[in-house]
Amino acid sequence: MIIRPMTIQDYDDVYSLWIQTPGVGLNSLDDSKEGIASYLKRNPRTCFVATEGSKVIGVILSGHDGRRGFIYHTAVAASERKKGIGKALVERAIEALRNEGIHKVALVVFTKNERGNGFWEKIGFERREDLVYRNKVIS
Repeated sequence: MIIRPMTIQDYDDVYSLWIQTPGVGLNSLDDSKEGIASYLKRNPRTCFVATEGSKVIGVILSGHDGRRGFIYHTAVAASERKKGIGKALVERAIEALRNEGIHKVALVVFTKNERGNGFWEKIGFERREDLVYRNKVIS
Protein backbone atom coordinates (compact mmCIF):
# COMPACT_ATOMS: atom_id res chain seq x y z
CA MET A 1 0.00 0.00 0.00
CA ILE A 2 1.16 3.52 -0.83
CA ILE A 3 -0.23 6.75 0.62
CA ARG A 4 0.28 9.72 -1.66
CA PRO A 5 -1.21 13.18 -2.17
CA MET A 6 -4.60 13.14 -3.86
CA THR A 7 -4.90 14.78 -7.28
CA ILE A 8 -7.98 15.56 -9.31
CA GLN A 9 -7.07 12.61 -11.55
CA ASP A 10 -8.08 10.40 -8.59
CA TYR A 11 -11.59 11.88 -8.49
CA ASP A 12 -13.56 9.15 -10.26
CA ASP A 13 -12.03 6.39 -8.13
CA VAL A 14 -12.41 8.42 -4.93
CA TYR A 15 -16.03 9.32 -5.70
CA SER A 16 -16.79 5.67 -6.39
CA LEU A 17 -15.31 4.76 -3.00
CA TRP A 18 -17.35 7.46 -1.26
CA ILE A 19 -20.66 6.32 -2.72
CA GLN A 20 -19.90 2.73 -1.69
CA THR A 21 -19.18 3.78 1.92
CA PRO A 22 -22.21 4.04 4.22
CA GLY A 23 -22.13 7.17 6.37
CA VAL A 24 -20.33 9.44 3.88
CA GLY A 25 -22.61 12.39 3.18
CA LEU A 26 -22.09 13.89 -0.27
CA ASN A 27 -23.64 16.88 -1.98
CA SER A 28 -23.77 17.81 -5.63
CA LEU A 29 -21.82 21.07 -5.35
CA ASP A 30 -18.99 20.58 -2.88
CA ASP A 31 -18.36 16.98 -3.89
CA SER A 32 -18.60 17.47 -7.64
CA LYS A 33 -15.40 17.17 -9.62
CA GLU A 34 -15.22 20.98 -9.76
CA GLY A 35 -15.83 21.29 -6.01
CA ILE A 36 -13.12 18.78 -5.16
CA ALA A 37 -10.73 20.41 -7.65
CA SER A 38 -11.24 23.69 -5.80
CA TYR A 39 -10.65 22.03 -2.43
CA LEU A 40 -7.47 20.36 -3.65
CA LYS A 41 -6.25 23.68 -5.05
CA ARG A 42 -6.66 25.27 -1.61
CA ASN A 43 -5.23 22.23 0.20
CA PRO A 44 -2.65 20.65 -2.13
CA ARG A 45 -0.49 19.11 0.62
CA THR A 46 -3.12 17.80 3.05
CA CYS A 47 -5.38 15.41 1.07
CA PHE A 48 -4.32 11.81 0.47
CA VAL A 49 -5.26 8.54 -1.17
CA ALA A 50 -4.11 5.05 -0.26
CA THR A 51 -3.46 2.87 -3.29
CA GLU A 52 -2.76 -0.78 -3.93
CA GLY A 53 -1.29 -0.95 -7.41
CA SER A 54 -3.47 1.38 -9.48
CA LYS A 55 -6.55 0.92 -7.26
CA VAL A 56 -7.60 3.61 -4.76
CA ILE A 57 -8.45 1.80 -1.52
CA GLY A 58 -8.64 4.77 0.86
CA VAL A 59 -9.02 8.53 0.93
CA ILE A 60 -8.94 11.44 3.35
CA LEU A 61 -9.64 15.10 2.65
CA SER A 62 -8.12 17.50 5.13
CA GLY A 63 -7.45 21.20 5.08
CA HIS A 64 -7.39 24.26 7.26
CA ASP A 65 -8.36 27.89 7.55
CA GLY A 66 -5.03 28.95 9.06
CA ARG A 67 -6.27 28.30 12.58
CA ARG A 68 -8.07 24.97 12.71
CA GLY A 69 -7.71 21.81 10.67
CA PHE A 70 -10.70 19.91 9.32
CA ILE A 71 -11.10 16.36 8.09
CA TYR A 72 -13.75 15.29 5.59
CA HIS A 73 -14.84 12.18 3.72
CA THR A 74 -12.42 9.63 5.12
CA ALA A 75 -13.17 6.22 3.61
CA VAL A 76 -11.52 2.84 3.16
CA ALA A 77 -12.77 0.15 0.78
CA ALA A 78 -14.83 -2.45 2.65
CA SER A 79 -12.49 -5.23 1.53
CA GLU A 80 -9.48 -3.37 2.95
CA ARG A 81 -10.75 -2.41 6.40
CA LYS A 82 -9.12 -3.52 9.65
CA LYS A 83 -5.65 -3.27 8.07
CA GLY A 84 -4.65 0.10 9.55
CA ILE A 85 -5.26 2.06 6.32
CA GLY A 86 -7.70 4.54 7.85
CA LYS A 87 -5.42 5.20 10.79
CA ALA A 88 -2.44 5.64 8.45
CA LEU A 89 -4.40 8.14 6.34
CA VAL A 90 -5.37 10.12 9.44
CA GLU A 91 -1.79 10.15 10.71
CA ARG A 92 -0.54 11.38 7.34
CA ALA A 93 -3.18 14.13 7.22
CA ILE A 94 -2.42 15.23 10.78
CA GLU A 95 1.30 15.31 10.00
CA ALA A 96 0.61 17.46 6.93
CA LEU A 97 -1.58 19.82 8.96
CA ARG A 98 1.05 20.03 11.69
CA ASN A 99 3.63 20.92 9.04
CA GLU A 100 1.39 23.83 8.06
CA GLY A 101 1.30 25.14 11.63
CA ILE A 102 -2.07 23.69 12.65
CA HIS A 103 -2.43 22.49 16.26
CA LYS A 104 -6.02 21.22 16.44
CA VAL A 105 -8.22 19.29 14.02
CA ALA A 106 -11.99 18.79 13.93
CA LEU A 107 -14.42 16.64 11.99
CA VAL A 108 -18.12 15.87 11.80
CA VAL A 109 -19.63 12.37 11.82
CA PHE A 110 -23.31 11.54 11.46
CA THR A 111 -24.72 10.42 14.81
CA LYS A 112 -26.06 7.18 13.32
CA ASN A 113 -22.72 6.28 11.68
CA GLU A 114 -21.71 3.76 14.33
CA ARG A 115 -18.74 2.37 12.36
CA GLY A 116 -17.38 5.87 11.70
CA ASN A 117 -17.87 7.06 15.26
CA GLY A 118 -16.23 3.91 16.59
CA PHE A 119 -13.22 4.45 14.33
CA TRP A 120 -12.72 8.07 15.35
CA GLU A 121 -13.08 7.30 19.05
CA LYS A 122 -10.65 4.38 18.78
CA ILE A 123 -7.92 6.64 17.38
CA GLY A 124 -8.39 9.33 20.02
CA PHE A 125 -10.91 11.82 18.64
CA GLU A 126 -13.13 12.97 21.49
CA ARG A 127 -16.86 13.58 21.20
CA ARG A 128 -17.85 17.16 22.08
CA GLU A 129 -21.07 17.40 24.05
CA ASP A 130 -20.80 21.17 24.49
CA LEU A 131 -21.28 22.07 20.81
CA VAL A 132 -24.16 22.16 18.39
CA TYR A 133 -23.19 21.78 14.75
CA ARG A 134 -25.08 24.19 12.51
CA ASN A 135 -25.00 24.97 8.83
CA LYS A 136 -26.88 27.04 6.28
CA VAL A 137 -26.97 26.47 2.54
CA ILE A 138 -26.07 29.75 0.83
CA SER A 139 -26.12 28.69 -2.83
